[in-house]
Amino acid sequence: MSCYFRHLKDILDEAGITVTPANKKQVDQAFHQIVGVVYKDCPSTWKALKLALQSDDLKRRELIQKLQAALPSR
Repeated sequence: MSCYFRHLKDILDEAGITVTPANKKQVDQAFHQIVGVVYKDCPSTWKALKLALQSDDLKRRELIQKLQAALPSR
C-alpha cells in the first residue's frame, strides 16, 4: 500500500495533507479513486498518477483539488 507516496510528497504538501499512520489508507484510497483505479492496485495507480503529473500544470492543480475535496479533514 502507498508504495508511491514518497514520490508525491510535493503534491501532498501543496494539498496541505500530512500522511500519518491514522490516515494513510484513506489517502491511498483517495488517490486510487481520483485516477479511477480499483483500490490496492498500486502499480496501475502510480502509472496513472505519473501520466497526470507529466502532462501539464493544469492536471497537477486538478489532482491537488480533487485530493483536497476527497480529504476535507486533512
